[in-house]
Parts: sequence; structure tokens; C-alpha cells
Amino acid sequence: MSELAESLDVTDQVRQHVAEQDQAALTSLLDPLPLSEALRQVLNLSPEERAAVLSLLPADVSAELIEEAPNELAVELVEGLSAPKAAEIIDELHSDIQADVIGELDKEDAEAILAEMDAEDAADVRRLAEYDDETAGGLMAAETFTFRETATVGAVLRRIASEDEDFERYRGQHPYILDEDDRPVGVVSLRSLLTARKSAKLSEIMTPPLTVPASIALDDLQDLFSEHPFLGMPVVETDGRLVGVVSRSAVDFAVLERAESESLKRQGVVGDELRSMPLLLRSRRRLAWLSANIILNIVAASVISAYEETLAAVIAIAVFLPMVSDMSGCSGNQAVAVTMRELSLGLVKFEDAVRVWRKEVLVGLINGISLGIMIGIVAWLWKGNAYLGLVIGGALALNTLIAVSIGGVVPLLLKRFNQDPAAASGPLLTTITDMAGFFLVLSLASALMPWLL
Repeated sequence: MSELAESLDVTDQVRQHVAEQDQAALTSLLDPLPLSEALRQVLNLSPEERAAVLSLLPADVSAELIEEAPNELAVELVEGLSAPKAAEIIDELHSDIQADVIGELDKEDAEAILAEMDAEDAADVRRLAEYDDETAGGLMAAETFTFRETATVGAVLRRIASEDEDFERYRGQHPYILDEDDRPVGVVSLRSLLTARKSAKLSEIMTPPLTVPASIALDDLQDLFSEHPFLGMPVVETDGRLVGVVSRSAVDFAVLERAESESLKRQGVVGDELRSMPLLLRSRRRLAWLSANIILNIVAASVISAYEETLAAVIAIAVFLPMVSDMSGCSGNQAVAVTMRELSLGLVKFEDAVRVWRKEVLVGLINGISLGIMIGIVAWLWKGNAYLGLVIGGALALNTLIAVSIGGVVPLLLKRFNQDPAAASGPLLTTITDMAGFFLVLSLASALMPWLL
């Protein structure tokens, strides 16, 4: 049986089990599958059928599927559930994921679900949802593996051995030692626990912890994890009270997610779009960017219309117009990528724009001249006219210089005025390099027209 046939067969079985309300059969069908494959099967269904599947499955299995899904899809899946069922499933998630999902829901839906949850758990979710997504508070888990200074090594070992399910929720954290005000005063390594006397107090073997404030930004967290080999760090509020633990894996995932989001924005895809999302929503998001791009391209095309006579006289120029604009655009995108990376790392600010421009100009001169010589030789050999090579090569060299200047500096300018540099840099760069490329080629060709004919 082909892979497609097998996939359709599983989807049909899912529909049948849902129609029969056969929880055991549905669970035995989806639970053994890899999470990504089980989620793919659910996404083959209509929104109503997805809600029926998640409602029928045991809460812990549904929670695993929601945890596997990208954030926007997870929110969409939860929105289709009744408040009691949604609360039951969300209760199975780690606190940081609970906060991510609840924080993206409509206020009315979020409150309905929180009302069904345990009051203490709901309070934790509300608190976590208030933090910015790209801070330690927004990335941390509220579950913490904590003890008092007077606790013994034996007590910790017994807790680890007797509460396996709870220990899993701590994601392998080291035990943190708290004072009477819930402020972390020490941390104990697992090696120390195994080698110390069981009767020894934790205060005897603990070491001072490295804590981070809940407000610390993602970039600073990334730097700290690069400097230290820790798998997690305790997160504290301004009063020093422990409020959670941020893990290395959560920081790495957030950095990767941000990079993917910025890459999608540069290509005109806003948000975490998936093809399982509503058709009109996907279309509206893309049209917002494409519609603006139409206007920018009309402006670029108007440059060509101003030089119709030149194009008509030297048809060969038309062949090289897209090459000049495209190659310059590639150089500009390289500059954008470097600036975006340095922005994310906190290495440049708007005040550094002149320095960034100078460095890009040097690269642009070398690469522009090199590329101009190469394409100029091609144009010369193709038509046997050295002046054609001079026009095309000169235009590419100059446009490359313009492109890297824009690509290096425009993201800084956009950031300065609180605009998203990832979303706006690409369209601006493309339009300007197109206009400049067309203008340079056609104006140089007009100036050298007697030698091109």
C-alpha cells in the first residue's frame, strides 16, 4: 500500500472511531504513532472533527498533540473545545506552554477555561501570561524543584524516587534551596546528592545559585547560557523571590523560532502560517504584503517606461535588466541578514549606522567591481560590443554598492522608528534596487547610445 493510501486509511479510521465514540480504538490508533505523524492525521480533518478527536482522546494524549503543534495551531485547536475539556487538557501541559496558549486566546475564551481550572494553577497561568514572550518570565516554567535549607540529602533522594511523575514536570532541574521568604540561596548538584551522607543537610553541600530576573531579555539569556554550562537557571522577581526556572532548551527554541519568524516575514509571510488554517485568514495575511508590493513594483516599472526609446533601439539591454536588479538584490539581502543578526545579538544600534554603512561600502566596492567585470565580459562576448559590457558591468557595480548600503542601514532605521525590520526591509530593498538598477542601466545606455548601435 502506498504512503498516501496508508495515510488516507488512517484518516478514515480516525473518522470512524470518532463517529462511534470509541475512545479505546482511537487512542490505540493514534498513541503509538510519532507525535508529528499523529498531529498530521488530526490536521487532515475538518476543524469540527479535530475538536471531536481531542475531546474523545484521554487528556494527556490530547495535551501531547497540542504541545507538538506550533503556537498558533495549538491556540486554534484549543478554541474548538468546550471550556471544561480545554481546561482538562491544558492542565496536562507544562506551565510555560499553558501560559503561551492561554495568552493567545480571546479574553472571554481564556477566562472561561481558567474558571474551570484549579484556582492556584489558574493564578500561575495568569501570572506567566503577563510576561513578555521574549523574557525569562515568558520562557520559564513555574514548576520548581525546591527544598528548605534544613532538608536532608535523604529527603531529596526519597522525593525523587517516590514522585516520578512530578519529577518529570521539573524537566531534570537541580534542587534549589529556598530561605523562609522563598528566595533561592543555594543549588545542589545531583553528583553531590549521590556522594553526600543521607543525613547531611542541604545547607552543607549547596553552592550559591546564579539567578536571572524575570525581565531579562532573550538575547541576554542566550549570552548567559553560552557562558555557563547550566541546563537551567532560577528566575526571580524584583524582591528576589523564586518564580520559576528557565531552561537552556526553552531559550534555544525561542531563538530558533524568532529566526524562523524573521525569515518568513522577509518573504512576506506574517505569523505562523500553516495550510491547516482557515483559507480566508491565510489569503488576507498574504494579500496585505502583496498588495503593498504591487504599488512598489509599479513605481519600479515607471522607470522602464521613461526609457522606452532606449530599449527599443538596443533590445539586448532588456535581457540584462533583470540580471542587474536580481544580483544587486542578492547582495543587499546578504547585508540585511548580517544587520538582522547583529540586531538580534545586540551588537549594533541606530547610532552605529555610519559605521555599518562604511563597512558595507567596502564590501560593496569589492563585490560590485568583481561582479560588474564578470557580467560585463559576458555582455561584450555575446554581442561583440565593449560599450554594452561597460554599461551592464558599470550598472551592476554601482547598484551593488547601493544595495549593500540600503541592506546594511535600513533595518537600523526601521528599528529606530519602532517598525519591524524583518518585515519591511525586504520590500524596500527589492523596490529600490529594481528602480536603481533599471535607472542605471538605461541612463548609461542612453548616454552611450552612439557607441551601442
